[in-house]
Amino acid sequence: MKVFLGIDLGSTTSKAVIVDADGHIIGRGITNTRSDYAVAARIAQTEAEFSSRFTLLKRAVAVRSANGKNWEAIFDSLENRFHCLQFELRFDDLIAAMQANEASVADASLRSRMMAALPEVAVEVKETVRKRFFANEVSATSQFFRDLFNAAYMRALEWSHPELFDEMVALYDRSINPVENREMQFNFHDLVQQALPQLPQEYQSAIADIQACLKEIEAFDMTPADYVGTGYGRQLLPFQEKHIKSEILCHAMGAHACFPQTRTVLDIGGQDTKAIQVDGLGLVTSFQMNDRCAAGCGRYLGYIADEMNINVGELGPLALKAGYAANICSTCTVFAGAELREHLNLGEKKENILAGLHQAIVQRAFGLIARSGGVRNEFTLTGGVARNPAVRKYVTDMVHQNYGRDITINTDPDSIFMGALGASLFAARRK
Repeated sequence: MKVFLGIDLGSTTSKAVIVDADGHIIGRGITNTRSDYAVAARIAQTEAEFSSRFTLLKRAVAVRSANGKNWEAIFDSLENRFHCLQFELRFDDLIAAMQANEASVADASLRSRMMAALPEVAVEVKETVRKRFFANEVSATSQFFRDLFNAAYMRALEWSHPELFDEMVALYDRSINPVENREMQFNFHDLVQQALPQLPQEYQSAIADIQACLKEIEAFDMTPADYVGTGYGRQLLPFQEKHIKSEILCHAMGAHACFPQTRTVLDIGGQDTKAIQVDGLGLVTSFQMNDRCAAGCGRYLGYIADEMNINVGELGPLALKAGYAANICSTCTVFAGAELREHLNLGEKKENILAGLHQAIVQRAFGLIARSGGVRNEFTLTGGVARNPAVRKYVTDMVHQNYGRDITINTDPDSIFMGALGASLFAARRK
């Protein structure tokens, strides 16, 4: 079986999709974009290869076994434990780097207290994240090593060592980037073998069937027959020009593949927003793009989350709790912090401010849509910001208000992968 690879190197996340010769997705991979773009692309590709092997393994086991087991639930549990083991290996690397960096603390007394605190905090962090993986609370498409470690680490420090909080956070900040930009060699076969005994008791009877197919799947050659790169950082990919495609073309193709009747695409990414008009073949007929600043994009939302000291994934749900949308004058990242603090100082509720911010983001995007030709049926929302429920709400409201209620609005769990999917399909079409 031939496979084809698409990589979308974005400003905030790097995505990879692997499809078969018929254009069917067999694997997805995602990571946060690092300072070394080539590393980020390789990590996303590796994760897509692991995802593909799990897809093939699940198929092989289902064919081999006729015992009526709930293989979807079993493999969900297995993949969670697999990814937990990946986290723990990188976790050990980070803790070692933090311990090495403790030597740079000049104050001997402070250094001694930090050295005593770190092992205790590390145990708490590791256990907290492990419980989240085992409870199926970690999404492989949105929560990365940095996010998982950071959230658990901050909470552990606040609880057990608040007097060392600033110093321990500074130690983490000095250590995370080199670790995150260092590729780790994960072995699929070995990690699956380690994960299998950790399955819940009710799934233990499935282990023999999985092991019987594992060697065959591990031997499958995941070298892509062809590949295409796209995204904000596509020119930084180590690819020849013939393997590079515009992200506008790729998002259009990905949206068309998921929703064939798509005629208008709105992609709100990390660094830019694109309004795209497409034809019945998924080819671009016109577009408008805001690429001069990050206002109204993922980086802007990330900045707002940092200002409010919450996770970016909490912004949308919190905005939906608003009584009304506060009036936001600017969606400029430079001035966002000042305007946010001004509203808070005036006693405005966080949720009302966030509702206003989300509404302003969508209004800005619809200016691009109007210039590209408006909304035509069907309308598809792509990009990482499409996962934000408040963005989806205000997009729906504006489509209905300006273009009528008969417009079909499409969103997809794979919205963040649309660019990579389109790239993989362009690669497959050259077979």
